[in-house]
Amino acid sequence: MTLWSDTAATPLLEQTFEPWTVQIKDETGRMGLGAFKALGGIYAVARLCLGASIPDNVTLDMIREKAKGKTFVCASAGNHGMAVAKGAQIFGANARIHLADTVPESFVARLQAVGAKVIRSGATYEDSIQAAIEDAEANDFVHLADGSWPGYTEPPRLVMEGYTVLAEELRATYSRSGEWPSHVFLQAGVGGMAAAVAYMIRKNWSVQPQIIVVEPDAAPCLREAVRDGKVVDVQGATSNMGRLDCKTASLLAFEILREAANTFLTVSDDEATEAVATLKAQDIPATTPSGAAGFAALQKLNPPASARPLIIVSEGDVT
Repeated sequence: MTLWSDTAATPLLEQTFEPWTVQIKDETGRMGLGAFKALGGIYAVARLCLGASIPDNVTLDMIREKAKGKTFVCASAGNHGMAVAKGAQIFGANARIHLADTVPESFVARLQAVGAKVIRSGATYEDSIQAAIEDAEANDFVHLADGSWPGYTEPPRLVMEGYTVLAEELRATYSRSGEWPSHVFLQAGVGGMAAAVAYMIRKNWSVQPQIIVVEPDAAPCLREAVRDGKVVDVQGATSNMGRLDCKTASLLAFEILREAANTFLTVSDDEATEAVATLKAQDIPATTPSGAAGFAALQKLNPPASARPLIIVSEGDVT
């Protein structure tokens, strides 16, 4: 078996929003966790349990044997923590998830339901990251962040490797249909999903689209990093795009996206909220401002009517 042998691809929907026919990758049902993040966190837990390589005949029992006694720690704006916690539950490890005060209480209940220990850690996402680092170091736990920085790259690289499945599902579909998108909108918090998908597009899609990275106007950490030529901290109000409201980009994501992306575009809270309502009115599965940010960016960029845009509805309305 492989780590993803029992994982079904999420659907690629098509809907007309004048003047475009929009392709919509629906991640709202991914692996029963309601967001693309499941691909990264669960995969990374398995890989960190197994070590440097995965045997061709790897089994669930093999991973569970390696996972005994391990505790995984991370900070999360919600969905990454769910993926890590679910991975720990599947493989028989423990999970400790640090949440900032801004993360909805609904995520606490969901995390606890899959056996995670939840710790409220500070006012901001960045505060919770620091708390997770200190927790892991003090207790010899495995720190599994989805962001990266100098000296810390391997666990988040594995998370991003898990996200590449999304791009491969899309490539397989477009290879069969021949109807490749002209524009791909990728929303970004620290940037892991956007970078993983952009990397795979540039590596092996036979028809190359424009890649637009979408961020909240309160947290344009990737745009500013590319502008300055290095990862920087940005300042801004709290955004209603909670899973994208990250003030410091992942180093790995920055290094990929500064080469792979064509455009960095910000959207406002109001634009994202309006996008949620517009998608809902067309019977697209319910999402959040974070999940609808790509559609908000499509409307803002307003490409020609001949464009074939692709957006990713990255999470269900779980808040």
